[in-house]
Amino acid sequence: MKIALVTDAWHPQVNGVVTTLVELVRHLEVLGHEVHVIHPGQFRTRPCPGYAGIDLAVRPAGPLGRAMDTIRPDAIHIATEGPLGWAARGYCLRRKLAFTTAFHTRFPEILNAALRVPLAWGYALFRHFHRPSSGIMVPTQGVLQMLEHRGFRNLRQWTHGVDTQAFPFQGEAVPSPLVGALAHPVSLFVGRISYEKNLESFLQMKMPGTKIVCGVGPLERRLKERYPEVRWVGLLDRQSLAALYAAADVFVFPSRSETFGLVMLEAMSCGTPVAAYPVDGPLEVLGAFEPQGARGGILNTDLLSACQAALAVPRHEARRRAMDFTWTKATGLFVQYLVPARSGGLSRLVSVI
Repeated sequence: MKIALVTDAWHPQVNGVVTTLVELVRHLEVLGHEVHVIHPGQFRTRPCPGYAGIDLAVRPAGPLGRAMDTIRPDAIHIATEGPLGWAARGYCLRRKLAFTTAFHTRFPEILNAALRVPLAWGYALFRHFHRPSSGIMVPTQGVLQMLEHRGFRNLRQWTHGVDTQAFPFQGEAVPSPLVGALAHPVSLFVGRISYEKNLESFLQMKMPGTKIVCGVGPLERRLKERYPEVRWVGLLDRQSLAALYAAADVFVFPSRSETFGLVMLEAMSCGTPVAAYPVDGPLEVLGAFEPQGARGGILNTDLLSACQAALAVPRHEARRRAMDFTWTKATGLFVQYLVPARSGGLSRLVSVI
């Protein structure tokens, strides 16, 4: 099947959406599908205002339309709601082509935190964006229910996966050459240093040992100045990141507005238990809906209590939970939810799934 995947999030950006889409494309190609990724690097761009490290396509409608005319995809998936997403949506509506979309990030919350845009306005805009979609793929049941409550329709629950070979298991915390010997317990955060991550809930905690922050973002300079005792390591390649996960005693996930939280899976794959708030994303990733409770870590409305309790979670339990999330399953669901772009193309699409 020939698939056009349109995304405003792609290399050289570093975030969970990019990681998810790169893995998805790789596994789709393993299955024999022909994937054409349309991303900002193919267009003239400018930095996203107030969000360093994110470049957005400028006036992409014309070039995108010509690219889509050349590709003539069997199925179209619009992964993000940025300029490329809007351009692809317009292209499909003008040509009466069916498409699917995804809800990866709670941008209304980011707009509210960064620019004080009312949540109702943000979700009204996103509801308008997704209304023509033949299927909105969302990462958790909690996010699906939230969007249903806000008037979204045609929702499809779509999980993510983790590369357990790239993030190998360690039965105990192993010192990383990157950071050297550290006072234990070692508490780690990995992610964008930005508004939606609620990072100060982690930085303000009276947790003994060492705190490490891995990532970059618009709040980096301010938080570095405010918390000089924290180890700030910036961006890391995947191998170094896996070693850093393995060096930590607990992975702290302070966000209250994450749709999923792929970094939690990466930490658990290395055997590092997670401490998080009991909100969408952590509830599903850690296994709170399983009969035996949260196996990948600890959820608590008090983040410090969650961190302290997570230190007692066996590392093999965290690894076992991570292995429930495979890219084979996630890719299969993605293909299942795709729709034929053109009427009359159903038999062709089914034949190649």
